[in-house]
Amino acid sequence: MRGRDRRWATVAGATAVVLLGAGCGTGTGAGGEASAFGRETAHAEIVAAVEQAGLPKSDLPGLGGATLTGSTPSPTPSTERERLAERAAACTAAWRYLGPPVDGSRGDLEKAVTALVGEDWVQGERQVEKLDEKGGTMLQITLRKRGWTMYASHTGVQQSLTMEMISLQATENACMNRFTEQEQESLFGEGAEQG
Repeated sequence: MRGRDRRWATVAGATAVVLLGAGCGTGTGAGGEASAFGRETAHAEIVAAVEQAGLPKSDLPGLGGATLTGSTPSPTPSTERERLAERAAACTAAWRYLGPPVDGSRGDLEKAVTALVGEDWVQGERQVEKLDEKGGTMLQITLRKRGWTMYASHTGVQQSLTMEMISLQATENACMNRFTEQEQESLFGEGAEQG
């Protein structure tokens, strides 16, 4: 995965609770015409694939439900990074599970990817990385559809604390491309965690 794509996927996965606001990707095409594919449709397809595949229920606030988050008012962003994160949220549709390992969940993620391919998402790169000497691995599959890029990932960490993270994170490319290099650095650069 290329550098900028990896940063978007990493931050989006780490802050997925934040990344479900309203704005870009609302389904309007060039000239304001309604298009058949936008943020709401991407989210609906993710949720349907998750349910069809039998992935575990997400107990994380704002993730995994049948509707997009955004009806509950959020605090007004007080820092530039928070304002940028809110803008990035408008480009995103996601689902994520973080918790104890669930038997068969990697295979269930594969089923979800198959369901998304059935909705005309085009499967691309596939990566498997070894994370530790105790058997922890990460699988990531890239999918693309009508100007959107999705990362389907499964991470199992086998250390003193055994946990699993499964996510389907879709971003609208044109919406994300509106960020300047300086804004990207603020969101994803070395000082982003302190900001």
